[in-house]
Parts: sequence; structure tokens; C-alpha cells
Amino acid sequence: MPRGDKSSYTDKQKRQAEHIAEGYEDRGDSKKPAKRKAWATVNKDTGGGKKSGSGRGKKSTKAAAKKGGKKGGKAAAKKKKAKKKGGKKKTAKKKGGGRKKGGRKKKKSS
Repeated sequence: MPRGDKSSYTDKQKRQAEHIAEGYEDRGDSKKPAKRKAWATVNKDTGGGKKSGSGRGKKSTKAAAKKGGKKGGKAAAKKKKAKKKGGKKKTAKKKGGGRKKGGRKKKKSS
């Protein structure tokens, strides 16, 4: 079986990968990296190919889906807040006279 061959995956896993890839594309990833990340996510969730003859079966976990849901929810909430506020974010101004933090202080010679 050549590298990248998806014949050992079930139809459900293929659908999952397609759906996940669309999500990555919506977030701004280009097509190829989105597809790669999607298959990595499916592998993490299901433990690889599930068709018969593709090795021992493992129980599916939904850790990645749960994490993605939390991440996506946070990102969406931030976007809404940013739209409401409008304008640029203000950057913090530095305090002090420009001396670098740490190091030794110079002795004043009188």
C-alpha cells in the first residue's frame, strides 16, 4: 500500500476528513494543509484505517473534536467582540527611561 493511500479508511472516516478539511479552509488554511490536518485529526480520533484487514480495531475518541469545538467557539466569540468595538486595538506603552531590564547598573563616577 503506497503512502497516503486511503483505501483502508471507511466511508464515514472519509466523510469526516472532508468535513474537517472544510472547517480548516474556513479558518484560512489553504487546501493542501487543510486536507493534511483533517486526516491527522481523523487518525487521532479513530486510530487510523478501520476497514477489515487494516489491523486491530481501536475504540474511537472524540478528544480532537471536543478541543476544536472549544477553540472554534472562542474564535467566533472574539470575532464578534472585535466587530462590535471597531477600530484598532491599542498597544501598551512602555514605562521607564529606556534602560534594559536586568543586568548591572552603571556606577556614577563623580
